[in-house]
Amino acid sequence: MDNFFFDFDNTLADSSNVAVIATQRAYQARNLAIPTRAAIVDYMGVPIEVSFAKMAQETLSAAELDALFTEFRQQYQQAERTGMTIFPGMAATIDTLKTQGKQLFVVSSKHSVPLQRNLEQIGLGQSFTAICGSDMVAHYKPAPDGILNLLTRFDLDPQRSVMIGDAKYDIQMGRRAGVATAGAMWGAADPVAVKEEQPTYVLATPATLLNL
Repeated sequence: MDNFFFDFDNTLADSSNVAVIATQRAYQARNLAIPTRAAIVDYMGVPIEVSFAKMAQETLSAAELDALFTEFRQQYQQAERTGMTIFPGMAATIDTLKTQGKQLFVVSSKHSVPLQRNLEQIGLGQSFTAICGSDMVAHYKPAPDGILNLLTRFDLDPQRSVMIGDAKYDIQMGRRAGVATAGAMWGAADPVAVKEEQPTYVLATPATLLNL
């Protein structure tokens, strides 16, 4: 493989607690029924523009959803300061892949601004050729738009490209984009669901990426 597409949350960084805390605090601040941790984790990998309405027990207007999104982003920025860490072995793996001349990208359901901020926070701010956030695509995961965008922009061979992610949505996106897929089991909240998608590779640790 020459081209590596990474999800961010729970693939590059352990951030599940941050998402859970920020989501629950956002719903609470808007006087809404608070989603369970299990529900939030199940929707990880799906943009908030899609998942928040589905998690709400109430029917929310567009304005109410916008207010909830804003509240979540504020809560997330507070929670991320102490609750986000890079996975052990990931920094060394990224450095080795770069040394080998591989092209590295991030394709995330996050907006590109907090995505870049989070990459800086875990020490990977300058490690990737490009990033693609939810604000840069017409259709969210598991649609293939993010990967297709980067394949086209950088004239990449899909046969030598792999999408690495911890959630079933990442595997579905990679398959729809026509690239190989790798289940990042070190961060998978639901490993069974990931394996059911039959990724090309099932990886136990970040270092195993060097074997692709």
